[in-house]
This record gives sequence, structure tokens and C-alpha cells, in this order.
Amino acid sequence: MKDNSEKTSLRRLLLEKRDGTSFDLMKIASKSILKKLKKIESFRDAQKIGAYYPIGSEVLTQDIMQEALSEGKEIFLPKVVGKNIEFRKIMNLSNLENGSFDIMEPRNECPVDNNLDVILVPTVGISPKGVRLGYGYGFYDRFLAENKIKTISLTFEKQIVKNIPQSEHDVIINWIVTEDRIIDTSKIR
Repeated sequence: MKDNSEKTSLRRLLLEKRDGTSFDLMKIASKSILKKLKKIESFRDAQKIGAYYPIGSEVLTQDIMQEALSEGKEIFLPKVVGKNIEFRKIMNLSNLENGSFDIMEPRNECPVDNNLDVILVPTVGISPKGVRLGYGYGFYDRFLAENKIKTISLTFEKQIVKNIPQSEHDVIINWIVTEDRIIDTSKIR
């Protein structure tokens, strides 16, 4: 499939680009992204927030989770179960353990709840229209196809690309937050 090889090479290029970011720069950009994230009403008003624990050179989400927890909001992280993910509530970051793909996941005793107000989606690349390029496993697309939840992609500005080949199963992201701007994708389509 032409679409897949296009996505694969774009994914490789974007990961190389992102992996070249220094940790100091990632910290600065992540702080800026957190400030901008708080300007989105869907996030500010959310009580039940789906988040993710960062791997590699992803936007650092630990401060976002800590701040939300300290404000009395509930935080849920994905746990891989077979070919799918489910979201489990954590009380703090010590509720996590090393899971599938070497990603920190909630422990088994953390309660499952997929009925979230908003979900922060890990992103390798994204178009301004909200077509997201993930890691290629389809976990988030399958989850979001079944659970209609407002989505926010946290990504570095250099991960935004004009066009990403779209497959019929790709779920369009509602908001994109980078260190430089906030994009409401419904205004671009």
C-alpha cells in the first residue's frame, strides 16, 4: 500500500527531527505548551482527562498531569490490552509501572474508565487540519472511533506538516497545541 510506505517514511523523518531536540529545549517548549493548553476551554473545564506518559522525545506531560491532579481533576492513562487501549485512573505518578512497548502504564489495580471529557493524544506528526500521524499501531484511532471524546494533540511546532496521507480509520484531532500556537482544526477544514 502506497499510503503505508508514505506514512512510514514520514514517521521516520519526523521522529529523527524530533529526536534531535535537546532535553533543555524540550523542557522549555513543554512548559510553553502547558500554558497554551490551559487556554482551551475543553481542557480547562474537563474533570476527567486522558493523558499519556511521555516516551523518547515526546512533549513532557508530567507537569500537566501533576497540575491537573493538584486542581482536583482526575487523570487517566492508557494501558494496552491486546490490540486495544483502555484508560485507567491514577492518583499520582507512583501508580505507574513499565508496560507494553516500554511505556509507563497504570497498574492493574487502577480502575478502568473510558468515559473521559478530553484526551491528550501522543503525536509523531500532524497536519493543521488535524490528520494525525502516530506510531502506526492504531491504538488511539481504534479507541477514539469507539469513544467520542474531544482530542488535543500536544506536539512541537516542527512536527506540523502540510499534508499527512489520511486513511479512512484515522480520527481527526480537535485541537493542536505547540510551543508557538493553538490550532482549532474545525476552523481549518
